[in-house]
Amino acid sequence: MPNQEFFSMREDNIERASRALKAMGHPLRLKILCVIGDKELPVMDIVQQVGTTQSNVSQHIDILREKGIICSRREGSKILCKVRDPELLNLMSAMQKTFCPT
Repeated sequence: MPNQEFFSMREDNIERASRALKAMGHPLRLKILCVIGDKELPVMDIVQQVGTTQSNVSQHIDILREKGIICSRREGSKILCKVRDPELLNLMSAMQKTFCPT
């Protein structure tokens, strides 16, 4: 059961958490985030590891970027993506421990 501090969070923090969880709630977007992890990866590497089309991955990367979950930059002909907020890596780690225990 969550403690009282959880419920006394500032409203903007609750909104931020809700937006992040909603963006991460799609299975393919969550898989993209798991592939990226704490690295900066080219979109084509993400496509290969996720196992779907470049178009599909790019659409979901755009959603994650719009929601402020990832950021990207161009390096030559490559688009490199990384998780914007290191705190999200902590959340992903907790989800992995909960849902994918070894």
